[in-house]
Amino acid sequence: MRRLTLILPLLALAAPLAAESGLPDEAAVDMALDDHPSVAAARARLQAAEARAQGLKRGSHEFTLSGSYVRRSIDREGDFDEYDAQLSRAVRLPGKARLDREIGAYGIEAASNLAEDARHQAALLLAMHWYDWLSASAQSRVDQAAVANYEKALAAVTRRMELRDAAQLDVDQANAVLANARLGAEHSTGLATLARTRLTTHFPALALPTEAPEVPLPEIADARLSQLRDHVISNSHEIAAAEAETRRMEAVAARDDKDRLADPSLGLRLFSERGGVERGAGIVFSVPLGGGHRKSLADEARAGASAARAEEQLARFTVQETADADVVEARYRIAAWKRARDSVDAQMAAMVKLRRGHELGEIDLADMLLGERMVHDAFRIEAETRAEAMRAITKLRIDSHELWLGH
Repeated sequence: MRRLTLILPLLALAAPLAAESGLPDEAAVDMALDDHPSVAAARARLQAAEARAQGLKRGSHEFTLSGSYVRRSIDREGDFDEYDAQLSRAVRLPGKARLDREIGAYGIEAASNLAEDARHQAALLLAMHWYDWLSASAQSRVDQAAVANYEKALAAVTRRMELRDAAQLDVDQANAVLANARLGAEHSTGLATLARTRLTTHFPALALPTEAPEVPLPEIADARLSQLRDHVISNSHEIAAAEAETRRMEAVAARDDKDRLADPSLGLRLFSERGGVERGAGIVFSVPLGGGHRKSLADEARAGASAARAEEQLARFTVQETADADVVEARYRIAAWKRARDSVDAQMAAMVKLRRGHELGEIDLADMLLGERMVHDAFRIEAETRAEAMRAITKLRIDSHELWLGH
């Protein structure tokens, strides 16, 4: 019996390289992140906070000019032109200007950290779509290789049938396996195209290569994972923004408490009566008498400060969870990939025996095709788990600000 060769070639696994080998150019990433709408919006909010701080520093009080003109008529005395003019301005009481400056400064600090966090979230989004594309493309390459091998297998079986060395059933079986392989290849190729489309839609400024690069081996020291986990917390802009917002709201509460004693207004008044017969100038003074409204505003601000402190604590919990979950996921994804590699080795070893048995006539075609299918599945799983492990490592590196983000 002629030897039937149904060998799924060992797809070249990526050589151990740094994560950047499977990622886009860092300069291109910087440009793509800068152009993302969420990052642009955060920058605009930072500019708004800076303008607001400048306004708080100067204060909301402005000069007020008021006046009147009257034409008075007095019996037996005649008509007189009379007027008065007043220029006044409210004055911030001691301590209020300092609190206004603090409110503005903390507002800028919070907005600055939120702008950095927006860039962080955009980086995570880019990484997610990037690895969707790499994962789907890797599986597509496996499926395309399987199709090519099954086509060769079908040609070989067909030739054997023509030589009366194989039955029509063998040809039908090879045809069925090829049809399923082509279906799988169409599906995975479509998913790769869809993933690329989503990536280019969200990040049109990111230039993509024609073909998705290979996913590197997810090899990283466990101690390095723990180190990155600590950096997730220490470099968190989310926590820094929450801290700044707490300080801002505490300053707002202190400011509103001081505002229960309203700012006085001082001014200069000039007047002329009876056609200039009576003239005068003087100082005017006024102050609103605070009541329940100002007390309610102060109570509201204190409650807002309490809410900000609680949200700061929540931010710490959230970042702590993210750091711990990132490490746990990276570890189990790497472990899963290693088991997938072991499965590939085991399946290939089994295929050697199946081929030998087929050569000796002890293994029929159906068992050979099943073995080839199992090898194919093992390579697909390895490609998927490798991409997921690298996705988890990349997420940890981004969350720690070790990749794409400054401290």
